[in-house]
Amino acid sequence: MRVRNHVVLVMTLLVAACEVGPDFERPGAPAGSGYTPELPANPGATADAKAGAAQRFDVGGDIQGDWWNLFHSQPLDQLVQQALKANPDVDAAQATLRQARENAYAQEGALFPTLGGSFQAERERLSGAAFGEPGLNETFSLVTAQLNVSYAPDVFGGTRRQIEQLRAQAEYQRFELEATYLTLTSNVVVAAINEASLRGQIEATEQIIKAEVNQLEVVRQQVDAGGASRADFLSQQATLAQSRATLPPLRKQLAQQRNQLAALSGGFPNQELDARFDLAGLTLPVDLPLSLPSLLVDQRPDVRAAEAQFHAASANLGVAIANQLPQFSITGSMGNESLGFANMFSPATAVWTVVGGVSQTLFDAGTLLHKKRAAAAGLEQAAAQYRSTVIKAFQNVADALRALQFDADTLHEQAAAETAAADSLALSRIQYQAGAISYLTLLNADRTEQQARLSLVQAEAARFTDTAALFQALGGGWWHRADVAPDPNGPDHLTPPLAAALQH
Repeated sequence: MRVRNHVVLVMTLLVAACEVGPDFERPGAPAGSGYTPELPANPGATADAKAGAAQRFDVGGDIQGDWWNLFHSQPLDQLVQQALKANPDVDAAQATLRQARENAYAQEGALFPTLGGSFQAERERLSGAAFGEPGLNETFSLVTAQLNVSYAPDVFGGTRRQIEQLRAQAEYQRFELEATYLTLTSNVVVAAINEASLRGQIEATEQIIKAEVNQLEVVRQQVDAGGASRADFLSQQATLAQSRATLPPLRKQLAQQRNQLAALSGGFPNQELDARFDLAGLTLPVDLPLSLPSLLVDQRPDVRAAEAQFHAASANLGVAIANQLPQFSITGSMGNESLGFANMFSPATAVWTVVGGVSQTLFDAGTLLHKKRAAAAGLEQAAAQYRSTVIKAFQNVADALRALQFDADTLHEQAAAETAAADSLALSRIQYQAGAISYLTLLNADRTEQQARLSLVQAEAARFTDTAALFQALGGGWWHRADVAPDPNGPDHLTPPLAAALQH
């Protein structure tokens, strides 16, 4: 019992020893009170359009983990859930996280002594000729049982810094996994919106072609009646052919978009998806949560991953400093060695050794010094990369806010332009049939209406896409989901002295 108490006391004292190198402290939120110089204005309502609802920023509002449900599309929700279960990128990220955690657990073993055992039985014949006694010949057995103990006291905290570094790397992989989830869900939502936009553009183009076919018949009749020239008929034929030529590229993009959705959901392109998306099946989210800037650094997985790399670089500098200091070691062995099994464990056969050592590099041509300087430079690099990631995160949010504001204005103007172009085309057709305008005037009105109709569909899709971009820029609400399994062997599984030493 006294031996055990002494061991616990020694372990506690060694663990409580100093740790060289900087103690990492989480960077605080950047100074500033907003994402834009002024408070973001709510995206206004537009004219009568599929995505024309007014939106409102809920400053300080929280983001739900399944934010894609705000589009109120059951096929979209089902496809996202399928992607989360079947996408191989998620499986790869999960395996990488488990690997990083196991590496950290493995390094924790360096804080404890290593105990090994050995057993060896020999049968040997000895010739005395080797010792100058040619008449001496002896056959005997030699049995050895031994326990070996080795321990490297972590006097300067180099081992603890290595554990700290590996745990920071595991934390980096954890947020890389969160980023994988966020990227995957965002890509599925945007791909579905793109499919809906393409279907809308194809539908609009088909309506344009149908109208132009009818117009071609009108021109033909006028040519037969002498009210139009052959040139007018050929021009209308060319316009119809050009409109028809725009359909194959749109259908190609739609097919490729379907392939992307199949891949994102973990399937192959030859597996037909049940889900089908169009703009009428999506609802534009009206209340948009806008996280406080002070919370963004905690919510963005890429920022948290950059912070973990910053932490790992800090610990790595401590490892480099500790490597320049004396290294201590304690080894020992105890066991029995006898000429047979009968008296194997008698007191006379006991053997043991205890060795304590300390080593210090005296000359290495500056190797350890330059490694420490390299680690210091790596820490500076990680700090700069962290700041860059934070700046990019704030830029992403600001870009999404600006896009949403101008998307509403764009859709309003496009809706008005499409209405005006449609009215102008209808009037031009009546005037052309009455001979009041030339065919060139009618053709220009037709082309203007075509472009306005397609631009309106694209403007509607842009509001959906940029809304999804805002949710992604704000972190996607991963803190409300259980995508990543908790660390089963985190600091809590250690003895209190070791846990305290590993936490800063």
